[in-house]
Amino acid sequence: MAFEGIFVLFVILICLLTLLFSRIQADLVFLGGLTLIIVFNIIPVTDALVGFSNEGMLTIAALYVVAAGLRDTGAIQFIIQKLLGRPKELWRTQAVIIAPVLSMSAFMNNTPIVASFIPALQEWARKYRIPVSKILMPLSYAAILGGTCTLIGTSTNLIVNGLLISEENMALNIFEPAYVGIPIAIGGFIYLLLFGRKGLPDGSSSLSSFENTREYTIEMMIRESSPLIGNTIEDAGLRHLPGLFLVEIVRDGTILAAVEPDEILQENDRLIFTGMVESIVDLQHIQGLEPATDQVFKLNSPRRDRHLVEAVVSPSNALNGKSVKEGEFRNRYGAVILAVSRRGERIRKKVGDIMLQTGDILLLETPRNFADRYKSSNDFLLVSTLDQSGTPDYSKSWVSWVILGTMVLAAATGLLSMFQASFLAAGAMLITRCTRGGTARNSIDWQVLIVIGAALGIGNALQLTGVAETLAAGFIGFAGNHPYMALIGTYLVTWMLTEMITNNAAAVLVFPIALSTAASLGTDFMPFVMTIMFAASASFATPIGYQTNLMVLGPGGYRFTDYVKFGLPLNLIVAVITLLLVPVVWPF
Repeated sequence: MAFEGIFVLFVILICLLTLLFSRIQADLVFLGGLTLIIVFNIIPVTDALVGFSNEGMLTIAALYVVAAGLRDTGAIQFIIQKLLGRPKELWRTQAVIIAPVLSMSAFMNNTPIVASFIPALQEWARKYRIPVSKILMPLSYAAILGGTCTLIGTSTNLIVNGLLISEENMALNIFEPAYVGIPIAIGGFIYLLLFGRKGLPDGSSSLSSFENTREYTIEMMIRESSPLIGNTIEDAGLRHLPGLFLVEIVRDGTILAAVEPDEILQENDRLIFTGMVESIVDLQHIQGLEPATDQVFKLNSPRRDRHLVEAVVSPSNALNGKSVKEGEFRNRYGAVILAVSRRGERIRKKVGDIMLQTGDILLLETPRNFADRYKSSNDFLLVSTLDQSGTPDYSKSWVSWVILGTMVLAAATGLLSMFQASFLAAGAMLITRCTRGGTARNSIDWQVLIVIGAALGIGNALQLTGVAETLAAGFIGFAGNHPYMALIGTYLVTWMLTEMITNNAAAVLVFPIALSTAASLGTDFMPFVMTIMFAASASFATPIGYQTNLMVLGPGGYRFTDYVKFGLPLNLIVAVITLLLVPVVWPF
């Protein structure tokens, strides 16, 4: 093996060891490895940077924008709330997430499914204080497992089928992978449910402690045409909200205290909630509920372009000793006070009647630039933005659903590639104002894109230096004249390359070697072809082997070792099922 090949292997080893035994971020590690390959001129710079123009990487960038449109219109949040409701047991929650994702991924590209679910599951998990780390990795794994069930489930399956057509002039039926794919999906489903609670890291909840929290009392209103009208408190999801309590309902001047769960909501009901600031933020995202103060509707900017902000009244504020109404807070600051907390306690008064004092913490609904304008002002001691996403524009949720459905349909029918369809969908989200340019830009996880681009560059170096081909041929060659041992070798080398250079690259690299092996052994090539297909999709032990694993890396707060600990047993399960069933369904 030449110096260049040895150097690339050394770089990969250093990257893996750094990820396993340090807390350095994955994007820095892979970017550092790629930099070494470029500096030592192992391969041309254009080949090293090929990952940053890769269609798969750019497709993910576009899908982040599509997901932002779905989030900003409340489209996915509505489905998630209806699907999951209020969590009772973690394994049931995981089951309700995994089952539909498994089914959808069999017929849809799994990348947009994961991209769409991530922001909604993050918000749902925050609302109910469920560690998001317990549900995002199962989401990715379920999408991968479901994709193995049909020919169109993953791009890898389509690539292997294309190679089969070009090399052997035969094509697979759309449901042919299901003979092995369905048992794999069932085995993975059982594993995720049995070990998902203890095997996954326990990320901290945003309300892990109830100490030293700020409490507010806020008044919300059921406006005309609210979808909550006619629902009971229980059905509307307003009972047992974490960190929040429905104190009373004011209806036509009558106070309904000790509200029962079967109380039916009516138009113009005013709901008085009390609770912690994080819970008040979540309350703003419930469709059909709006702040009762009319001042909110007098702000110039639409609600989706506003933030929730906390500001502490300073001693030099001119409104000290004045009521909110008397001081004309909205006219002075262009913001509306939703609630006031004093020394950590709630104030039981209408907001307009509260006399402001130094140290009062104001919960404000403000334009997006409020924090920048007043963070250095003498009027406030501290200004902190609580909610960056704003209130969803539910009136456009149907638009975002149409855009998503059109994208999936165009890609599934072959009318457009996934790359083309995703960019058109991202553009449509911006044109229809389902999301705004600034929001879309901020929604892109640049860390994930850097990891993908750098990892693809390192993988390309592995191929161009001949290391990958040498390792693959040598590994399979150890099998000798035993077809079953050659099949095991094909699976192992495809799997290992998948974890290092991505699934599609691994499949393309091993395919011709496997065909040659089958020919030399005098056996049918189909067992080897199908083994490559399943092995290239079985990427659970590292985040870099499959793009959905990378997509949940940051949002889930995972480390590289989390994938090894939880994903490696799943790799073994898939390997055993594949190697037992493939020779039965497609004999040698």
